Amino acid sequence: MDPARAADPIPQSQAVKNVVLVHGAFADGSGWRGVYDELTKRGYRVTIVQNPLTSLADDVAATTRVLERQSGPAILVGHSWGGTVITEAGDNPKVAGLVYVSALSPDAGETTGQQYEGFAPATEFVLDKAEDGFAFVDREKFKAGFAHDASDQDVAFMRDSQVPINLSAFGTKLTTAAWRSKPSWAVIATEDKAFDQAMLLHMAKRIGADITTVSASHALFMTQPKVVADTIDKAARTVSKQP
Repeated sequence: MDPARAADPIPQSQAVKNVVLVHGAFADGSGWRGVYDELTKRGYRVTIVQNPLTSLADDVAATTRVLERQSGPAILVGHSWGGTVITEAGDNPKVAGLVYVSALSPDAGETTGQQYEGFAPATEFVLDKAEDGFAFVDREKFKAGFAHDASDQDVAFMRDSQVPINLSAFGTKLTTAAWRSKPSWAVIATEDKAFDQAMLLHMAKRIGADITTVSASHALFMTQPKVVADTIDKAARTVSKQP
């Protein structure tokens, strides 16, 4: 997409003007601020889901509540674990398309954990697991594993405001795979340390996504807001032209 054109305001006649953003594990919705600013200045109505990260069902319910508040069709966007969430929640009739931002995309009947099988381990992405089954990203490894391209100030804030995830969520089987019926796009960070690159490409190709790559860390939803926003914009414009 032409960068100059991508920043143009959306036409009043465009059918899809709503965007719903879903964050991943160890983060919250505030990381989407740059993407939010990019899209709202183009005329989109953007809503950010705050996942409790307590279970897949709870995160899907949180996303569904936001989808039901949309005034019309929406592009549903997920980062990392948020990809699993939008895969399950994206069957909602208000969802016109899906955007996966270095995100997981299991099939129905699969778990999130199964997506890692057969791929190289993410050795720099180290978890600190608590006795209650929740996990944080290790404090000392946070910058290297999660956001090496962010400023030290931003890294410190993200590290110290982490939202832990209940690891049992990774063992929950999905009941639906929205990407089987909804068009999909994927933005993949080429320096992502949370996933093997081969794994990200495999998942994106399996779902038939239109793929964009960008030099970035796993925190590309925060560090590459224009690239992510451009992809969302492209998705919205594309589905708006479909009969």
